[in-house]
Amino acid sequence: MQKDVNKIALVTGGSRGLGKDTSIQLAKRGFDVIITYKTKKQDAENVLNDIRKYNKLAFSVQLDIASTKGFETFKQEIDAILNTHFNGKKLDALVNNAGTGINSSFELTTEESLDAMTNIHFKGPYFLTQKLLPLLNDSSSIVNTSSGLARFSFSGYSAYGAMKAAVDSLTRYQALELGYRKIRVNSVAPGAIETDFGDGFVRDNEDMNKMIASQTALGRVGLPDDIGSVVAFLCSEESKWINAQRIEVSGGFKI
Repeated sequence: MQKDVNKIALVTGGSRGLGKDTSIQLAKRGFDVIITYKTKKQDAENVLNDIRKYNKLAFSVQLDIASTKGFETFKQEIDAILNTHFNGKKLDALVNNAGTGINSSFELTTEESLDAMTNIHFKGPYFLTQKLLPLLNDSSSIVNTSSGLARFSFSGYSAYGAMKAAVDSLTRYQALELGYRKIRVNSVAPGAIETDFGDGFVRDNEDMNKMIASQTALGRVGLPDDIGSVVAFLCSEESKWINAQRIEVSGGFKI
């Protein structure tokens, strides 16, 4: 595995779940890592300690991805970290990972719920990436988090799945329009993963876990490190010719 030393990655929602594992996988590859958290600062500190075990620099910054009002302040905080701790270097990778989900039938989904999904999964990453462009190096990598639910369907996820389909489309447009800077943009679409996402419905519901495993070619549900290693690869130089792609990491679910 090639080491991407002296490179810096920013991972939103890096304090838990897939973001946590992605951050650790990036550190293993040689990246220094900045993560964001919404409310659980101690969880973020625990991840920073894990990153530092690999002798990499690690920092955390609070961010509510659903509120664009805080993006300018956030940009200034990231800029201050880069100037203070990295001699003014810029980011080499941005992972738009932060998010949450809802399970509500199409008939009962409210306008407020749909707005929340839009703000968290589409509007937030759209404008955060736009805001951070001056802090990204040319030839850097952006990885957006999609979902298998943008391809296959489960009842109750119309709002979430539709937003992730929008992320896949946005990824292609970003790759096209940022290509002049040699910035690569790809999306990673996890299948069902054993995390606390959705109140742990895959991890903690034995019947759901077995049902998903039975429809997956590899015979099991996913684990966080099944995803984090792929994201870290897309941030690395080893993936330098992969661009504008949606990569589903689901073990072959519903093929």
